[in-house]
Amino acid sequence: MLAMDVDTTIPRTRVHHESQKYESEFKTGRRQYTQQFNTLYYKRLFTLRPFILKHAQAKWETKDIKITPKVLNVEGPEPTFIIGTIFMDSQAKPSTLMQVEKTHWISDPTPPASYRDGTETVYLEDESGRIRLVGAAIDKVVLASGVVAAVMGSETASGDFDVVDICFAGMAAQSERTSSEDVFVALVSGLNASVETPITLEMQVLAEYLCGAVGGAKDQQTSSKIVQTVIAGNIMKVPVPPIGHTEDARANDRVPVQQLVASVDAYLADIAACMPLTLLPGHGDPASASLPQQPLHPSMFAQCRQFTGFQSLTNPAYFEINGTLVLGTSGQNIDDLCRYSDETPCQLAAQSLQWRHIAPTAPDTLWCYPFTEHDPFIVRTTPHVYFAGNQREFDVGVAVGTEGQETRIIMVPEFSVSRSIVLLNLRTLECSTVHIDACV
Repeated sequence: MLAMDVDTTIPRTRVHHESQKYESEFKTGRRQYTQQFNTLYYKRLFTLRPFILKHAQAKWETKDIKITPKVLNVEGPEPTFIIGTIFMDSQAKPSTLMQVEKTHWISDPTPPASYRDGTETVYLEDESGRIRLVGAAIDKVVLASGVVAAVMGSETASGDFDVVDICFAGMAAQSERTSSEDVFVALVSGLNASVETPITLEMQVLAEYLCGAVGGAKDQQTSSKIVQTVIAGNIMKVPVPPIGHTEDARANDRVPVQQLVASVDAYLADIAACMPLTLLPGHGDPASASLPQQPLHPSMFAQCRQFTGFQSLTNPAYFEINGTLVLGTSGQNIDDLCRYSDETPCQLAAQSLQWRHIAPTAPDTLWCYPFTEHDPFIVRTTPHVYFAGNQREFDVGVAVGTEGQETRIIMVPEFSVSRSIVLLNLRTLECSTVHIDACV
């Protein structure tokens, strides 16, 4: 793209966006970690059980299959179905205790590429106990730890449960979409601004493109219809102190990070001056490590906060743009699901809507807050759009429910690697990518 004067005769489209009514979904307030995680599993099971029971009865009623209320009450070869939470055990899964024992240091361990190594065993758990699942049926569906499901089959002589079929909660109810304008939302992730290079040339060209300051007439016509930019995580790459590091104020070692934050704030303010800008924190950002990540602190964005369209949300986050309900994450939940399956990230995101849960592997292999009153990762209303940031490549798909629900699934590539962003058309929900070329 070549820089040129902006055509001021092209007006920028404005639409209504709403996030306030959804912001409490993933807000935690002051965090306390004195409670146990088992309550979160129980809340998940009790919440999803009625929906799974309804689907299971409808699916298997012609076979006259009855439910056994507790997994430990299964007896004999008589066909039945049970409802519980999947737990997958494998030698490849990380062990926190082993990590501490080996390193004598509690840090964020590097997860393996896959949790499947041929040693995995699948169990179904409820409040009464657990039972081992066997049979070819469990290899024909995508499963991960934390998924609540109904399994139909019978007990074997060895006390295992031979699975014949599996049923999930299915997609939640979906509201009617009202968006009718050909306008776009720009989905960006993985800027990865660093202390060494806070603002790259590609980042600068990106900001100019979003604001309509580069490109030909066609580019500027398109950018004038961008009504909101969403940056989904890994906005900056804050250096990690070495193991054993003790911060010393006299060393003034925060100055480089402060300069990085100030540079990013000034950069984002240029975008926020042109259109509404929404930020979600990611794995590399200075935010809480466990999901749901809380909004990036407002003190980091002194310049951005001057614009009413600027908002810093949680990760994950719901927000509504011009009548379209959007659910977005910075990608950690999808990355962890990929370690359980060979399916593509887009397919796994679509499957998670069928599970009615976007982060089932939390807290087993994905860090999360130990909620006691509810499980916020349960999908109570199916979004019209569900995206995940910081993915290796762009991909798009559609999740379809049994009651006419349709959700556009979008994998947003990491900008620092791909140099690409995604434009989502709010009328058609079709997606396209824009490659940012900094070469003149």
